[in-house]
Amino acid sequence: MAEVNIGDIVRAHYNSGTYIGEVIEDRGERYLIEVLAVYKHPLQGDIHNPGQVEGVFFHERKALAHHEKMNVKKPAVHLYNEEIPEYGPSLKQAVQVYREKLQEKESDFNQAALQKLEGLEENIYKKSYY
Repeated sequence: MAEVNIGDIVRAHYNSGTYIGEVIEDRGERYLIEVLAVYKHPLQGDIHNPGQVEGVFFHERKALAHHEKMNVKKPAVHLYNEEIPEYGPSLKQAVQVYREKLQEKESDFNQAALQKLEGLEENIYKKSYY
């Protein structure tokens, strides 16, 4: 694993989503990271019971906002050496990739996840896309 320092741009997995951000503080076993872009949209539904819709609480998880801070375990942080995308377009692309994945297979879970994703997009994300 490459050494990560304050000020480095990293890719970090956090609460079922993956983000590109800047390390702003070393907190021992974790880094405090400021979100600059969305790499992978967080999963919808109950992550402890994947694929299930009955008998579980089906969570709606939104992506972290631009400049929001996240406290990430060090093993989930990796240096990012590519160009940093703008937040809005990166969020839009992450939503589209997740939508396409959910549309690949017809299932109750994928339909419920699509509904959550479409609700997030309509009520929250469209303001952030541009």
